[in-house]
Amino acid sequence: MENNINNIPVEKFRFAKRNDLYHDSKFETKPVSYFQGAFKRFCKNKGAVVAAVVIAILVLFAIFAPFFTPFKPAYYDMVYSYVTPKLKLFADSNIDFWDGCKQKDTNYIGYLKDYALAEETGRDVIKNGEYVVSEDGSGYSYRYDTYYGVGFGKYKIISVEEFNKIQAYQNETGRQVLYPVVKFSDRPTLEKNKYDANIYYKVENPKATILRPKLDKNGDIIPNYWKYEAGDTNSIIPEYNSLRIEGENGVMEDGKQYFYAYGRKVDGGIEIRAEYYEYYIYQHTQVLKDGIEEPLFLFGTTETGKDIFACLAYGARFSFIFATVVALVNFIVGVVWGSISGYSGGKIDLFMERFSEILGSVPTMIVITLLKYHMGTTSQALVLFIAFFATGWIGMAGTTRMQFYRFKNQEYVLAARTLGARDMRIMFKHIFPNGLGTIVTRVALVIPAMIYSETSLSYLGIINLEAGNTTSVGTLIAAGQRSIMANAGYVALFPCVFLVLLMLSFNLFGNGLRDAFNPSLRGTED
Repeated sequence: MENNINNIPVEKFRFAKRNDLYHDSKFETKPVSYFQGAFKRFCKNKGAVVAAVVIAILVLFAIFAPFFTPFKPAYYDMVYSYVTPKLKLFADSNIDFWDGCKQKDTNYIGYLKDYALAEETGRDVIKNGEYVVSEDGSGYSYRYDTYYGVGFGKYKIISVEEFNKIQAYQNETGRQVLYPVVKFSDRPTLEKNKYDANIYYKVENPKATILRPKLDKNGDIIPNYWKYEAGDTNSIIPEYNSLRIEGENGVMEDGKQYFYAYGRKVDGGIEIRAEYYEYYIYQHTQVLKDGIEEPLFLFGTTETGKDIFACLAYGARFSFIFATVVALVNFIVGVVWGSISGYSGGKIDLFMERFSEILGSVPTMIVITLLKYHMGTTSQALVLFIAFFATGWIGMAGTTRMQFYRFKNQEYVLAARTLGARDMRIMFKHIFPNGLGTIVTRVALVIPAMIYSETSLSYLGIINLEAGNTTSVGTLIAAGQRSIMANAGYVALFPCVFLVLLMLSFNLFGNGLRDAFNPSLRGTED
């Protein structure tokens, strides 16, 4: 090929100026530390980030939720047992969700009892008064308010002083607590019904097991209030002004004026019919003054009337604190033990490893049993801590030992040893950081493992942590299992959801930490 370089026109050439010369650009960047890189790698793992957020929410719930409930785990109310979750917002908005109601399917007599209770108290026992009747007329279905449905419960005996205090409270607030009683001789015959204060109406057969209310010609419930003539005060307490029931100024029968009796004199005081919802408010606001204004259980109650929300909040707080303390102690002891064992090797490692294996071969259950036997009067939480610490650090020690065996013969470690670095510097400056990913992952998984173990032991009843305001998530799950047959599955629902979220989140979180602290992944942040 003919070379045409000599044929290039002169005007194509020009002298280059000094300032036009190109040089390499200055390398401008900031060094990224080990932990900064780990944080960036962690943030790239979306699952781990979501898990961290969920864990943060659960921790915040455990810390702050106890401050937002007036109830304590030690509080219980046997009357309000198996009360469904109730949020005031939904209850007041007539939304059929979280309103303290449950679906009730019953017969005509069951419907009449709830209808009568609603008529007397003026409360929405049958929500909105709406019900559905089956085609054959035998079945009734409606939303039943578990709070108002308690009604009057049983007849109560109070002192004359307390009776007068309730009257003063009623006159001051306009809230009716006491209602007319039924004459003892007019009550149902069977013992189980005789003191049932909800049966204020006339029944067709007082001796029957199932009491069928009498109805007038219009189909309305016929009341069976105890009436007395003026001056007849031998067995009744007449000094009372009704707030709601008709007949406040007396009722006329056969040309005579009668009054309703709101109390019956008995040994020890006065027998009364108190609507429990209002009596509950009176007791807590006027007598106990404990900050409880009305029964309002956000997660419902257990079979013993304990607030599930309060028990779960306090139980979660205890679980987090307990697991964190155990994990921290096991981490310190395990890392120190494993570092010495793995770095030293030889006879020292052999002795320490055999000791760990012998100690680890003892089942935790045996340790707990022996500790409970010898520390019977000691706190159950302390027994559990000692049992978990006795063998809990062994797994951390094994993990740390393996990491030291993995890295102690690497070139950079040999170089540091050649340059005269001391053993402690080599162990915790050069080796430990490289194994930190695996070790941190282990720590992240120890916390949920401790919570799961503590929950399991409480669930099985091996450890009883119910003392004062201390409780356990496992105890709640056990209570939920007992309540399933009573159609109160929500008792187990909330603690189970908490435990599932906790276990799943910590596993994802631990995997994210493992990848973030993996030194082989440095430089992959961007």
